Amino acid sequence: MQTELNLGVIGCGYWGPNLIRNFQNLPECRVKTVCDLDTKRLQHMQDLYPRLKATTDADQIIDDDDIQATVIVTPVSLHYDLARRSLLADKHVFVEKPMATSTAECAELVELARQKQRTLMVGHTFIFTPVVRRIKEIIASGDIGEICYVSSRRLNLGLFQKDINVTWDLAPHDISIILFWLNQMPRSVNCQGKAHMVPGIEDVTNLSLNFHNGKFAAIQSSWLDPNKIREMTIVGTKKMIVYNDMEPLEKIKIFDKRVETPPHYDTFGEFQYSYHYGDTYSPYVKQVEPLKLECQNFIDCIRSGDKPESSGLEGMQVVQILEASSQSLRQNGAEVVIRPPAACPTTEKLSCTKKG
Repeated sequence: MQTELNLGVIGCGYWGPNLIRNFQNLPECRVKTVCDLDTKRLQHMQDLYPRLKATTDADQIIDDDDIQATVIVTPVSLHYDLARRSLLADKHVFVEKPMATSTAECAELVELARQKQRTLMVGHTFIFTPVVRRIKEIIASGDIGEICYVSSRRLNLGLFQKDINVTWDLAPHDISIILFWLNQMPRSVNCQGKAHMVPGIEDVTNLSLNFHNGKFAAIQSSWLDPNKIREMTIVGTKKMIVYNDMEPLEKIKIFDKRVETPPHYDTFGEFQYSYHYGDTYSPYVKQVEPLKLECQNFIDCIRSGDKPESSGLEGMQVVQILEASSQSLRQNGAEVVIRPPAACPTTEKLSCTKKG
């Protein structure tokens, strides 16, 4: 009979309580200790879960041999140090997105997890969403044809971050989904944006991902929009998909629409576009809390030794794109080429360079 896994959660501000709730509801594990600098938050967690131990010192979790895994839900500037120390203490690590502040830090964590034979997972929750998974199945079936481009809008009023810009805060969701759907890294990125409220921290950005086979993705992120929008559009050569996460039921809509060009023509006068308009339908998708599936995957991978669906490698790929976006922002939107990862990306530092 397998023993119960003990977890320590560092950070119980906005997102931490959701992870605590989901891990507490899994029969294979329990949250033993939570850590936060806000004692009122700790007291609230203990009121909800009386068995929890509380501390303001992360070392009490990292140094506790009775805790097998650390869950890190802090500002991104603390991710690398807490994850590194947890891995060195032979703990499995779940770290929220973005994984770290640089590709080099991510590569070090991935390599350390490999050496220590510990599970390293990054909180890209949306790839566990049943709707996102259903869209991946539709794409793989060929029903929408070849993908032309993906467009994403993730907009709202706040929450403003103090240590990262809006691309680092919101775009990891969209980037992880796009990489999950397309199963490839972009060859280059462009990013433009403006800082309206806090100098040096962009609160609205447009990020473009350019792929080797001609596919293209555009991601708009904002903390300054009056409406909360969570929408992604996939345009294929046969059909189009709109994924609206704000819809309570019909989150996926498939449009049987496309633009067709004539196969043969001799003169420009003979050339005519034709437009196909068919049905619009919304497939049923059973709703399951993605965070529950994500937490279960972490525990299952600790037990089995399998690679998580959002492992350290996927986390590193997202940070590599974010790093390139920051470089492009500093260069007024210049195209920044992303070098393909080496065969063993943990042994060679990944890099990005300005095109030209």
